[in-house]
Amino acid sequence: MIARSVNLARIEQPEKFNAPLFRSLVENLPSRERWVVLDLGAARAQTISLFGQHNSRLDIADLADEVNELNALSDPQLARNVVEALLPKCKDEATDLVLCWDIMNYLERPALSAVMSRIAARGRNGTLVHALIFYSHTHMPTRPGCYVPQEDCSLLDVATHLDARPAPRYSPDDLTQCLADFSIERAMLLSNGMQEFLFRL
Repeated sequence: MIARSVNLARIEQPEKFNAPLFRSLVENLPSRERWVVLDLGAARAQTISLFGQHNSRLDIADLADEVNELNALSDPQLARNVVEALLPKCKDEATDLVLCWDIMNYLERPALSAVMSRIAARGRNGTLVHALIFYSHTHMPTRPGCYVPQEDCSLLDVATHLDARPAPRYSPDDLTQCLADFSIERAMLLSNGMQEFLFRL
């Protein structure tokens, strides 16, 4: 039997898309004296520049290459310990904002719970978490994307995607169970079929 792969490049060319909840976060940056931001994606000059315009500290923890390792861990405490080792060292400031991009889609439920429990431990009451969930489409790229903020606060995935895999299509109830310390602040369906979420600790 010949394995069938899906070439995402033939299905959909990368295009920037509006992300209203992300835009609202950016628009609120000047309203506070200090922001501590944790980015779970790859370091991108555009993201660094965006938050560098304000009084903020940007911590980077690119988890894309760690997804398989985290999903393979069956012991919850071990998983939490591994996550803690992958995240930047805790400093004397609580995290105000977490940019998850699409990483949640690639974490199985136990791994997702472990990641978010360690993030909650770094936060404070009111910490915000932004995430993009594959919702309308049954498949997603085999690896997490690399999202770059544009000048108009839209987003562009600049990663090269060749193949696809089934998407878990997490429902709000699924996410609420995995993010036990967080509540859904806002959610909206985007034109590209993803659902944009904003969670609050």
